[in-house]
Amino acid sequence: MPEGHTIHRLAQDYAAAFLGTTPRVTSPQGKFSDAAELLNGSELTRTEAHGKHLFLGFRDAEAADWIHIHLGLFGKVDFGAAPAPPPTDTVRLRLANSTSYVDLRGPTTCALITHTDKQAIHDRLGPDPLRADADPHTAYQRISRSRTTIAALLMDQKVIAGVGNVYRAEVLFRHRIDPYRAGRDITPAQWDAIWTDLVELMREGVRNNRIDTVRPEHTPEAMGRPPRVDDHGGEVYVYRRANLPCHICGGEIRTADLAARNLFWCPDCQTP
Repeated sequence: MPEGHTIHRLAQDYAAAFLGTTPRVTSPQGKFSDAAELLNGSELTRTEAHGKHLFLGFRDAEAADWIHIHLGLFGKVDFGAAPAPPPTDTVRLRLANSTSYVDLRGPTTCALITHTDKQAIHDRLGPDPLRADADPHTAYQRISRSRTTIAALLMDQKVIAGVGNVYRAEVLFRHRIDPYRAGRDITPAQWDAIWTDLVELMREGVRNNRIDTVRPEHTPEAMGRPPRVDDHGGEVYVYRRANLPCHICGGEIRTADLAARNLFWCPDCQTP
């Protein structure tokens, strides 16, 4: 599932291609046809992301309609230059104007919602490190009272929105925190450092459209090691590096199941 930086990047890409224009809105697959017909020819006035949720706003603030998109595990978004080719019958939503088109396929959610509906989604999500209105103290209030592991809490979108398996594993390694430590045992200083790091790492992810988490002294060039070869791309410390040597201590990276997701960590660097 895409992490939050990908959704914020998509919000920027939709804005770059369609903001201030009145795109043709269609649903070749047919599952969004009624809503597409209502929005067709309306101006796209805003794009926004919160965690793993993308919002496309049409018309003005007084009478706004929003498309709510959640890609889930299988959703994909493809941008291209006009003229748009004939769509396949797997395209849930197409926006097209005189210069660009974008196709959405396989999302978990693609729905037309009201401003009230949209606010309800924001209300149930935790603070997003990439949003200007995020309050990290709100997340820490929940973390500091919880016996749940910090690794599980970081993946709980009600606690903090947008962090996925990669950022979870990497930020805990970068701060030498045992992923099985209870949330209530995370100190305020540790939480401030984690949050600040997530903000910086995820902003870099938006800029580069990939996740890189190794510090300059641990890059392949600096260490004289081969670059990572992985479908997910990016240089990382522990994510999907099970049984490989740690870049820092040389010990073996471990993996385990935690809350139905694969956890990766270095038991020597991230001591209890």
